[in-house]
Amino acid sequence: MRCVYCMSEDMNFLPKRDVLTLEELDRLCTAFINRGVSRLRITGGEPLVRRGILSFFTSLSRHLESGLLRELTLTTNGSQLAAHAADLAALGVRRLNLSMDTLDAQKFRTITRWGDLSQVMRGVDAAQTAGIALKINMVVLKGVNDAEIPAMLEWAHGREMDLTLIEVMPLGSIEAERVDQFLPLTIVEQQLSQRYTLQPIDYKTGGPARYLRVAETGGRLGLITPHTHNFCEGCNRVRVTCTGTLYMCLGQEDAADLRAPLRASQSDDLLNETIEAAIARKPKGHDFIVDRKGAKPAVTRHMSVTGG
Repeated sequence: MRCVYCMSEDMNFLPKRDVLTLEELDRLCTAFINRGVSRLRITGGEPLVRRGILSFFTSLSRHLESGLLRELTLTTNGSQLAAHAADLAALGVRRLNLSMDTLDAQKFRTITRWGDLSQVMRGVDAAQTAGIALKINMVVLKGVNDAEIPAMLEWAHGREMDLTLIEVMPLGSIEAERVDQFLPLTIVEQQLSQRYTLQPIDYKTGGPARYLRVAETGGRLGLITPHTHNFCEGCNRVRVTCTGTLYMCLGQEDAADLRAPLRASQSDDLLNETIEAAIARKPKGHDFIVDRKGAKPAVTRHMSVTGG
């Protein structure tokens, strides 16, 4: 898929030599786990299109069995989920995030540029049959899908899935103007409160969302608001790209190259030194701004580079 807020339609992809092998990714993840990381989320792009991806999950599952890793999960667009859900569940994946912005098949194809909603729905069915809990991530696009939020909420909660709404983020140059896409979730929350009883709750997943209970449905509604409510004070996340570049903040350019120390030695000493030095530089916050026409993106890389 080529979602209109995430990727340019004409993307240039990396040569294979620049991308870490699955064995290198496993070694890198293990280095983080050995230094205290207890939750891993495999993202993309779409992680399930990677050849041999189940062998990667199989290898990482040993850390679940040892107790060093508390959770292994993924973010997916659902296009490959029907084929992989049962195997993922067997390997210890207990929940996942599904990126889905509309229940309208034609609009889904427009937003994703060529996605098939029925294929994603089969993935939802397969994941729930396998016992995997799903959270739906919906990027709110002004004038595109904002009118569908109540329908999406009631559909998700009706199937015992959480729904998280996300403000569009200024990452990478795309064809559309960010200011045209951006709708503050403060407005959405106010509109929803006129229709539903929204009750703040203390539920946390270790991520940036704050959660509300919707009394009428009994389900949870998450709000990720990088613009209208900065969540940086509670962020303990870092992201590693498929090339081994470590970003300490999604909204900053500062990064550390982990591929070089990973390939320089069979020992992890240099890798561990590089990780520790990078984590010490984790910034206090991001600089997302979407408030004027023609403004440059906060960072030049697309969302697909660092993952959802």
